[in-house]
Amino acid sequence: MAEEQISRDHLAELLNEDLSREYQAIIAYVVYSQVLKGAEYMNIADQLEEHAHQELQHALTISRQIDYLGKMPTVTPKPVKVSENARDMLRFDLDNENETIVNYRERVRQCEALGEFAMAEQIREILVQEQDHQIDLATALGEDVPDVGRTAPGKKGR
Repeated sequence: MAEEQISRDHLAELLNEDLSREYQAIIAYVVYSQVLKGAEYMNIADQLEEHAHQELQHALTISRQIDYLGKMPTVTPKPVKVSENARDMLRFDLDNENETIVNYRERVRQCEALGEFAMAEQIREILVQEQDHQIDLATALGEDVPDVGRTAPGKKGR
């Protein structure tokens, strides 16, 4: 696969989009973890609360990298979907995690293309947790973990 050339400025812009998704995830996990009701959702509600803490750490890491690249981190989250239906909320989360995983895999490649190997390693660490979140959500929904690795290059998730 031929890598398109990327500049540090463009990487910072893309990381700001990732940061907006991290903010979205923090808000969603905070809300969803508190409003999921019913015995069947108690375990996942506890996991979502832990995910919120992890997403905050991701946001701090990504913000640090944006600053390192000489840009200002964004302050705007992507929109958060809500629903009265617990399965819908879990689906929204899973869809968001799938998109995040696709984007972070691309970010790792872009960082490496720029020679930013330490940044790539930090994003890999985030990617490990995002994939754990994906597994938790798919399991809670009683589904197989989606294979987002087959998403076409240059094509975003959903």
